[in-house]
Amino acid sequence: MFLTRIFGRTLFAAAKSETSGAAAAAASTARTGYNPLEEFFEADRNPDEDKPVVYGRSWKASELRLKSWDDLHKLWYVLLKEKNMLMTQRQMLNAQNLRFPNPERIPKVRKSMCRIKHVLTERAMEDPDPRRCAEMKRMINAL
Repeated sequence: MFLTRIFGRTLFAAAKSETSGAAAAAASTARTGYNPLEEFFEADRNPDEDKPVVYGRSWKASELRLKSWDDLHKLWYVLLKEKNMLMTQRQMLNAQNLRFPNPERIPKVRKSMCRIKHVLTERAMEDPDPRRCAEMKRMINAL
């Protein structure tokens, strides 16, 4: 009876370690698929490539005036995500005493965000209801 307990526990522990090993392998494969923190980092680019990477310009206020409220809202959060990614990358490179590539991208993003706020403020001021106008201005200033 004593021997069956020992052998039973040993076999049970071995079977458990095999299943946990398979689960750990499956979990590690699943982990490599998608990590939400990767959105804070730019995809690695080979600096030895011949073609320099060209980045876009900031949004113009005249272009933003043509956008709907929902489009401006979506664009705001895309720019916010881009700004967070750039600032995270800059901070990491500064900590490693490395140069931040293309530092002119951050002012472009900030300028676009300021222009979105300006366009939204213009729309709020056009509203004939003073309460709604004040509420929209408070919301815009909170951005």
